Order: sequence, then C-alpha cells, then structure tokens
Amino acid sequence: MENPGAMGDRLAMLTVLADARSSIERFLIVFIWVYALLIFAYILTSWIRMPYSPWLSRVQRFLYDVCDPYLRIFRRFIPPLGPLDLSPMVAIIVLFVLMRVIGTVL
Repeated sequence: MENPGAMGDRLAMLTVLADARSSIERFLIVFIWVYALLIFAYILTSWIRMPYSPWLSRVQRFLYDVCDPYLRIFRRFIPPLGPLDLSPMVAIIVLFVLMRVIGTVL
C-alpha cells in the first residue's frame, strides 16, 4: 500500500510542473507576438521617410538591431523582387508557425 502523503506530494509536483509549462508557453507566445509587431514596425519605418529626430533615430536603430539579424536568415534564401523584399513576410509566417508548434508540443 502506498503512503497517502507520497500521493499528495506527487500531485503537488505535477501541479507545479503544469503551471511552469503553462507559464513558459504563455511567455513564448507573447514573445513571438511582440517580435512580430517589432518586425511590422521595422517594415513601416523602412517604408516611411521619417523627419530627423534623435529620438526617432534611436527607435529606428533599435528596430534594426533587433529585427535585422533574424531577417538576414531569410534574405540569404529569398532574393528581393525588385524593390520588394519578401523576407519579413516569410519571417513572420515562420514565427506564427513556430507559435502553433509550441502550442501543440507544450
């Protein structure tokens, strides 16, 4: 016969693990959404000619520093079609596919 206290300990441990899994899943989903929004902001600031401002320059530099390393991965394989760069669109699609995979796996 099993000790009733051991059963409660296992249940408590499973509850903690389920909570940790749920927290990790929520963090990753929010991270992916925020990163996709940063990529959208990066695209918009690259299309629109902004007036010079030190503050706007810092925002554009931040977006470049955050988004460009990820987008360069896709630019290696997807050449631009004239003035149209499709790599951000493919990068965002990959992020959302990754989000679905994370939701399925976790």
